[in-house]
Amino acid sequence: MDVYGRRYDTGEPVRVEIHDGKIARVTAAQAGQGEKDWPWLAPGLFDLQVNGYGGQEFSSGGLTVERAAAAIRAFDRYGVTRLCPTFTSESFEVLRHALSTLAALCATQPEIARRVPGFHLEGPYITREDGARGAHPKQHCRPPDWHEFCRLQDAAEGRIRLVTLSPEYDGSLEFIRRAADRGLVVAIGHMTAAPERVRAAVDAGARLSTHLGNGSHPMLHRLRNYLWAQLADDRLAASLIVDGHHLPPEVVKVFVRAKTPSRCILVSDLSGQAGQAPGRYTSPFCDVEILPDGNLVVADQREIMAGASRPLNVGVANVMRYAGVDLPTAVRMATDHPAALLGIPSVPLEPGAPADVIQFRIREVGPEGQPARLDVLRTIVGGDVVWERSSADGPETRRTS
Repeated sequence: MDVYGRRYDTGEPVRVEIHDGKIARVTAAQAGQGEKDWPWLAPGLFDLQVNGYGGQEFSSGGLTVERAAAAIRAFDRYGVTRLCPTFTSESFEVLRHALSTLAALCATQPEIARRVPGFHLEGPYITREDGARGAHPKQHCRPPDWHEFCRLQDAAEGRIRLVTLSPEYDGSLEFIRRAADRGLVVAIGHMTAAPERVRAAVDAGARLSTHLGNGSHPMLHRLRNYLWAQLADDRLAASLIVDGHHLPPEVVKVFVRAKTPSRCILVSDLSGQAGQAPGRYTSPFCDVEILPDGNLVVADQREIMAGASRPLNVGVANVMRYAGVDLPTAVRMATDHPAALLGIPSVPLEPGAPADVIQFRIREVGPEGQPARLDVLRTIVGGDVVWERSSADGPETRRTS
C-alpha cells in the first residue's frame, strides 16, 4: 500500500510505502501544481488520558470486553492509534473488575493490545476536597495504599504504567518511591499540596503534572501555590488539556512557554460521556451535562469540568493557535512526548517503523463555531486502514478493516 501526502515535520511531499505492517520506504513524490493542497502525513496520535467514550466509562463495574473494545476503536476516527485507558477513583471492587476486563481484552485481541501500551490509574489516591478533586466521587478518594495498589496491578496483569495521585497524604512520598523503583511513571494532580510538598514528591520520583491547571481549587494564593511549584520544576513534564474549555488560550500560552514544548504532553481527558449529544447523563461518578457548545461539566453548574468531550486532534490544532507552536512541535506533543514519558519507542515516519500513520488536513475554526482540529482523512494501524473518510468533505466514515 502507498500513501501520499506532505510530511508533517518538513512539508516535503512524499510517498510512504507500507508492507507487512511496517513502513518500507519514504521517498520524495512529485506533487505537481496541486502540491500545496495535498493532505499532511504524521504518526498516529498517542493519548495518555482517555476515560472512555460513547457512554462507557472504563472505570465501571459494568464494563465488558466488548464495550471496552468498541470505545477504544472509536478513536480511530480521531487519528489516535495509541492510548492509555484511564481508570478514575472508584471502589476497589469496581477498579479490580475494570482493570481485569481491560487486561483480558488486551490478552485476547492483539490488534487492541497494540493500541494500548499501558493503563493510567488516576486516583483513587487523590484529595477529597471539593474543586481540587474535580468530578471524582468523594466517597472513593482516599490515601495511597501500596498493598491495595499491588492487588490492582495484579488484576491489570501488570499493565498499569502511569499513576496519578495527590502528594500531600502521609504515605504519598513512600508510595511514589516504591512505584518509581518499579519502573512506574508517577504523576501528581488533584491535590491540596503546599509547594514544599510538590518538590518533595518530585524528589521521591514523580515525573508528570496531570492536566496541569485543572483538578485544582477555584481560588489559590496568588504566589504560594502548587501551580507555580509545578511550573517551576524542570524535572516535571506537564500534560495539558487544550480543548478550548479546560484552559483559556492565554493560560496555555503561558504554560507552554514556562515548561517549554519539550516538557508538554497533550491529552484529551475524554470522559465516557464524550461522543454523545448535548444533554444530561448519569455516570458512575455524578450526573453530568454536555452543553450545547459541546463542553462537559458536572450537572447544574458551569464551572467544574467532568472530563472532556473533544478528542486529541482538537488539542493539536488548538495548541498551535494558542501557544504559537508549529505543526511539527504540536504533533510531537501528542506522539513522541507521551511515548518518551512511558519509556516506549516513538513511531516515526521512517523505514522500519510500524505503519501507524494518519493523513489529515488542518481545519480552522468554522463559521458555525466548530473547533479547530486535525481533520483526519485516514488512519492506518499496523499497515491496515482502520478508518477513512469517504471524501475530503463528506460526513460519512467507514472502517475498512
